[in-house]
Amino acid sequence: MEKLYTAVVTATGGRKGEVKSDDGIIDMKLALPASLGGQGESTNPEQLFATGYAACFQSALLVVAGNHKERLNPESTVTAHVDLNKNDDGAFGLAVKLRVDLKGVDNEKAKQMVDEAHQICPYSVGTRGNINVELEVV
Repeated sequence: MEKLYTAVVTATGGRKGEVKSDDGIIDMKLALPASLGGQGESTNPEQLFATGYAACFQSALLVVAGNHKERLNPESTVTAHVDLNKNDDGAFGLAVKLRVDLKGVDNEKAKQMVDEAHQICPYSVGTRGNINVELEVV
């Protein structure tokens, strides 16, 4: 495997702390969402994970579209829903739903492209077998 890039981010204070990248681009406070008893005034780990997954999956779709000699409509979207769940044994886990809208692509072709993107997206590869990921094509 060839390493292409390494992101370095340091967290302090957990869910009520902050995160900073080594290059200074990320410098954010974290907060508990209101639904978990927080004020919700800052981002949280699940939002950051959803951000990365949605952007990465969209890039994978662009690769797949290129392989099919197609051009995606610039208005096409990937919306990531990331759930924080508590298991029966008290452990916490994540679940993901990716809602993909490939504007102007027929439903069968869109499903094929989404399935192919799911095979090459680094987030999909990294979560496979560990996190339930649901794919929805709209």
